[in-house]
Amino acid sequence: MNFSADTEKNIVFKEVEKVITDLGFTIANQDQSRPWGGFFVLDESQAPKFIQTYFPHLTINDFGVGQKLSPKILIVAPDKRLSWQYHFRRAEIWKVVGGIAGVVTSDTDQENDIQTLPLGTIINLKQGERHRLIGLDQWGIIAEIWQHTDPENPSNEEDIVRVQDDFGR
Repeated sequence: MNFSADTEKNIVFKEVEKVITDLGFTIANQDQSRPWGGFFVLDESQAPKFIQTYFPHLTINDFGVGQKLSPKILIVAPDKRLSWQYHFRRAEIWKVVGGIAGVVTSDTDQENDIQTLPLGTIINLKQGERHRLIGLDQWGIIAEIWQHTDPENPSNEEDIVRVQDDFGR
């Protein structure tokens, strides 16, 4: 999946949706309204298949028996940045499955230098680790799975602590 910087958002979303459904995944939800791009949430029951497809070095057992898992596909637009953020109730694993992207990580609120993530790169983000996904000169497509760290109170979209945000959220 490679898309140039001038590819329109709706075209990118349609192409990514086709790839997802062609792979046999069910889309549970999607959000194309984010100022940085958007995402597809996949059916949680397909987490084992998602792991096998995008993270074949892992198994469902690597995530803990009975753990809630949330597979997603993130789409970040060229020259856009997600908020500088962290989470109290989840860790995340990302894999670049289309284009390229950038990431900034830190254990503190101070941002480090950007790391370029070429196609195929996998990155593990710990619970509480500050991070920011960045679109470079083309659309970045990221397979993401949440590892919920509090089984009694699984993470959700509200479990985002924004340290800085380009969009004033």
